[in-house]
Amino acid sequence: MKVLLRSDVRGVGRRGDIVEVKSGYARNFLLPTGAALRANDTMEVQAASMRKSRDLRDAQSRSAAETQRAVIEAATVSVAARAGTNGRLFGSITEADIVNALRTATNISLDRHAIIMDEHLKEVGPATVSARLFEGVVATIKVEVVAK
Repeated sequence: MKVLLRSDVRGVGRRGDIVEVKSGYARNFLLPTGAALRANDTMEVQAASMRKSRDLRDAQSRSAAETQRAVIEAATVSVAARAGTNGRLFGSITEADIVNALRTATNISLDRHAIIMDEHLKEVGPATVSARLFEGVVATIKVEVVAK
């Protein structure tokens, strides 16, 4: 079944795309939630308008993300945690801790899911963590873990 997507749907397409999906998926999920409309021949103009507004919004979001990246990469975020005498933390520094420290240091609020870490920080000292701000825009966060 061909549908016109009214919002971005992961694994299917983006707003304004006309895509072919299984009819059950369209009837049971996309159409009832309002994420899509049943496509017909006259919807091409509407789809082009939706894609144009999506591209404009994406360009604005990308430029805002580039600005945020410059601010984030210029700052060093300090996170205080309880540690033993050997420099090992009693707990660990998680994505949420980094987001809170980043909000305090730079006044930039990110979602904790935007933070990319291989594993939580467990030792005192400097570390680098990445943050996905927008598709294709990744910032490197310099984190300094200090003992309380």
